[in-house]
Amino acid sequence: MSWILLGAIIFAAAGAILVLWRRWIDPWRQVQELLNKIGEGERPSTFLIDGPQSARQVGLALENIFDRQLKLDRQLAQQESGTTTVFTAMQDGLLVVDADRRVTLLNQAGQKLFGLTNQSIGVPLFETLRNPTIDRTIIEAMKSGAAVQGEVSAGDRQLEMNAVPTKNGEMVTGVVVLFHDITDLRRADQIRRDFVANVSHELRTPLSILRGYIETLADDPNISRSEVIRILDVMERHSKRLGLLAEDLLSLAQLESANPRLERDEVDLARLFDGVVRDWQKRFAAKKLKAAIDLPRKMAPIRADEIRMREVIDNLLDNAVKYSNEKGEIRLSGEQCNGEVVLSIHDNGTGISREDLPRIFERFYRADKARSRELGGTGLGLAIVKHIAQLHGGRVEADSEVGRGTTVRVILPIVTET
Repeated sequence: MSWILLGAIIFAAAGAILVLWRRWIDPWRQVQELLNKIGEGERPSTFLIDGPQSARQVGLALENIFDRQLKLDRQLAQQESGTTTVFTAMQDGLLVVDADRRVTLLNQAGQKLFGLTNQSIGVPLFETLRNPTIDRTIIEAMKSGAAVQGEVSAGDRQLEMNAVPTKNGEMVTGVVVLFHDITDLRRADQIRRDFVANVSHELRTPLSILRGYIETLADDPNISRSEVIRILDVMERHSKRLGLLAEDLLSLAQLESANPRLERDEVDLARLFDGVVRDWQKRFAAKKLKAAIDLPRKMAPIRADEIRMREVIDNLLDNAVKYSNEKGEIRLSGEQCNGEVVLSIHDNGTGISREDLPRIFERFYRADKARSRELGGTGLGLAIVKHIAQLHGGRVEADSEVGRGTTVRVILPIVTET
């Protein structure tokens, strides 16, 4: 009897333990497994839990939490992707440092400006950029708690710098620095100042001479006729120089305007060269120059603004005649190769030094300033040639050797009519 009772007790205890296991222990083991899966970033195969209602509610709650976390992760990923896209698309450099002046963000534009990589993230600023101007600006922004502006050089680039502190309440937590490349603006401003100075200089000399001779004529009514003739001749020469300068300035202004108005049409180079040479015969004859045209027999027409192309050739011939020696030769040639048309004007005159050659297409640049003014040049002819070529989608080149002449080439793309 005692053995039967003992067996019954054991059986009852085992049943109780089994019930306890199923109702309280196993459900929470399942909950633990769910938590482990979620902690590893994996989605459990099921959130259903065997056990009492409280355990099943925990499973449902975990499923809701997991789904919300997934949704939040997607939102954060989208925001991060959008932010990354914005930072990547930015043309300005962006630098963010924390309160310890460690780099926390540097976009691609900033990396390119300073020659850095993403490996700079987390590195102290003074070890990354090694630029005292940037470091001082950031320190000033941190101390003042206000935006600070400045300029800094990065290689051959000039940058405008705006440093804005980030705050948590009143405490500065870092600084955001934006770098805007103003190199082209500075260069354009310098070109403008140089242009104004050059124009003023070019106008000053003839105007001073004209004013001086006018005063001479007004103050001395008894001046001899021969002297009057000489004065008038000088005044006429300088007035013509002013007229040429005004014409070239107007032409250059139109070429650089937003609407230069090119009238493209088929241009027969043989006919164009023949007409130009015929019009320049008097100038050629004055220095006993020989003019030659060298074109292929089957040279295809080009699509260009004929008036502008005539202006190009006139400017190049004007230089060629001025700097040619007597009984020299000027050659006008053209060829077609690699989808381009190359127009060349060659003379065997005084030539241009190697140092001056790269700058001859700059406005008002003269390789031989004294002789150029003596010959009546404005210093704008080759700049006009360059602009006309660029408006046609082309470019200009020049070769020269002192004492052996100069060749200027205008290279234009072949444009087909659509």
